[in-house]
Amino acid sequence: MTSAAIYGCAGHRLTEAEKAFFAEARPWGFILFRRNIDTPDQVRALTDEMRAVLGDPDAPVLIDQEGGRVQRMGPPHWPKYPPADAYLKTANDVNAARETVRLGARLMARDLREVGVTVDCLPVLDTPVPGAHDIIGDRAYGRDPQTVALLGRAAAEGLLAGGVLPCIKHMPGHGRAFADTHKALPTVHADLDTLDAWDFAPFKALSDMPIGMTAHIVFTAIDPKRPATQSKAAIRLIREHLGFKGLLLSDDLVMNALSGSLTQRAHKALKAGCDIVIHWNGDMDEMRQVAQGVGPLKGGARRRAEAALARIVRTPEPLDPVAAHDRFFRTVGGRLDAAKGPDVGEAQT
Repeated sequence: MTSAAIYGCAGHRLTEAEKAFFAEARPWGFILFRRNIDTPDQVRALTDEMRAVLGDPDAPVLIDQEGGRVQRMGPPHWPKYPPADAYLKTANDVNAARETVRLGARLMARDLREVGVTVDCLPVLDTPVPGAHDIIGDRAYGRDPQTVALLGRAAAEGLLAGGVLPCIKHMPGHGRAFADTHKALPTVHADLDTLDAWDFAPFKALSDMPIGMTAHIVFTAIDPKRPATQSKAAIRLIREHLGFKGLLLSDDLVMNALSGSLTQRAHKALKAGCDIVIHWNGDMDEMRQVAQGVGPLKGGARRRAEAALARIVRTPEPLDPVAAHDRFFRTVGGRLDAAKGPDVGEAQT
C-alpha cells in the first residue's frame, strides 16, 4: 500500500539499497535536488527508474524549480530562469509581468515534463514584510499580497498548461519570518487580522490549486506552541479559513525548525493533518526513521492525492519552444544571463 511520504535519493541513479527500500516503503512519490541532476537523458532515466521500482508509471516526481537561487535544473542543459522578483522589474506594468511569468512557467513545465518531472514546488506565495529574513527575498513575486497572488496564479497556470502540477508554498505564509527555517524555528507574533490581510491573502486567492506545502513556523495567534506543519489548529485554518481543499505536503522534515526524531517529526505532521511528509536528502538511515512514523495514504488524504494527479493535463497546451524561449528571454532583458548562475541552497524548499 502507498505510504504518506515523498523521498529523495542520493545520486544520479538509484542504488540497489534504495531500490529495495522504496519497493518496501512504497512512497507516494519522489523529489529531486541538484545532486540528482546531470544531463536530460540521465534525469529521464532516473525518473523512469523511480517509477519502475514502484510499478507505477504515474508516481509523481517533484522538484523545486523556481528560478533564481532555487533552480535544480540549470545550465548547460537548461536555461537559467530569473528569480520571481525580476518579472516586475523588467516589465512596464503588472499585467505585462503576468504574461511573462506565465510564459516562463510554461517553458519550465516543458523542461520538467521532458525528463519525467510532474510536480513543481512553485509558486512561492509568501509576501515578505520589511526586515524579514531573506530566505524568501527575491523568491517573492512582489511586496504586496495582491501582486503576489496575481503573478503566482500566472505561474501556476503556466505549469498546469504544460502538464505539470504546481505546489503553492509555504502555507499559511513565510513572509513574516525573521529566521531561516532550515536553521531555526521562527515565531510570528502578528494578530489574526494582520495575518489575514497580508500573509493569508495570496493563499486564499489560490485555494483552488491541487497541492500546497506547509511552513515550519509558529504563529502565536494560531498555535503558540507548535509550528504550522505540526499544528492541528494551523492545518484547520488552512483548510477552513484559507479554503484549501488540495493535497497538503509538509515542508522538509530535516529542517532544524522541527525538533525530535525524524520518526516523531513525521508522525506529528501527519497527526496534525498534513497528508504527506517530505524527506529530501536521500540519507538511507534517516528515510528508515521517517518510514517508522508514516502510515498508509488513505481516506481523505488518498482522495486528495488522486484528485491532484487527475489535474495533470495529458496533452499540454501547444508551444513553439524556440520562439517562446526567445520571446521570454528578450522580455526579461539584459538583467539575466541564460547561460550562467549557480543553484544555491540545496535544501531550500
